Amino acid sequence: MEKDESVITNYDLFSDNELDNTIRPETIDEYIGQNDVKENIKVFVKAAKMRNEPLDHVLLYGPPGLGKTTLAFIIAHELGTHIKTASGPSIEKSGDLAAILSSLEPGDVLFIDEIHRMPRYIEEILYPAMEDFSLDIIVGSEGNSRNIKIDLPPFTLVGATTRAGDLSAPLRDRFGIIDKLEYYTVDELTQIVKRTARVLNVAIDDDAAVELAKRSRGTPRIANRLFKRVRDFAMVDGNGTINIDVTERALARLKVDKMGLDSTDRELLSAIINKFNGGPVGIEAISSSIGEEVTTIEDVYEPFLLQQGLLKRTARGRVATDKAYKVLGIERK
Repeated sequence: MEKDESVITNYDLFSDNELDNTIRPETIDEYIGQNDVKENIKVFVKAAKMRNEPLDHVLLYGPPGLGKTTLAFIIAHELGTHIKTASGPSIEKSGDLAAILSSLEPGDVLFIDEIHRMPRYIEEILYPAMEDFSLDIIVGSEGNSRNIKIDLPPFTLVGATTRAGDLSAPLRDRFGIIDKLEYYTVDELTQIVKRTARVLNVAIDDDAAVELAKRSRGTPRIANRLFKRVRDFAMVDGNGTINIDVTERALARLKVDKMGLDSTDRELLSAIINKFNGGPVGIEAISSSIGEEVTTIEDVYEPFLLQQGLLKRTARGRVATDKAYKVLGIERK
């Protein structure tokens, strides 16, 4: 079948990383979903600007892929300031944190992703920076060390985490704004898929957009990832338009079922049922049996399986539910 060359040219202009930046909304009004969080942030940003003060520090938490990073960039945009980014695991020494903080300009936003993975001693250095905009660090070797105090410009720290419970209480208490991001509805994800298609100048049918949304696990990152892969099939097997037939064929090839479960989800549930008699079983045993890291299971797979009622957490371990048996077509013994 003849391809639409103009559409293919548009695809070829972007790498996947560039696509992620291209489709990211820049303003709070462009951001789809999370309405309560969005409306509250609008008020807090407006009030901070009216007082000519930095916005209170913000903690965003929830499962991966729900838009925490995007929201941090939007906060900086709405404040009319710059954003500096870092990740918790990359800040290993006090000098790393000092270099980041000393590079900030007045009113800047500092975004720290995976803030729960920041070393505890780095957290303690961060406390005075958040409260008093000052940095107390010890320099020099043992026996010849001295304390240096550095004044910092007023700034807003935006922390993102998938595990709010792993943050120490002193750090959590220093955030003035704490918001939990929830899974998205099918309607919200449909809007996101259609917006992505418009931004990238890709034709998509309404029913195809809905089908993608239904299989995206309530998560915009997954919706956009599946969109890009279905787009590839539309390029190669069709005329560049994403319709329901191309969508269903592509998702079948990607092993994403009607519920949004992928091969790892099914392997995880199958392992609990077939290898551990349905549970209860510890997370370490599951990790070993399917070859996935414990943190990946807990952060990426479990939240959706729990939300869908396919998995239960008990004091003794994980248990597959009756619904999980039904979905996998396994009879309970």
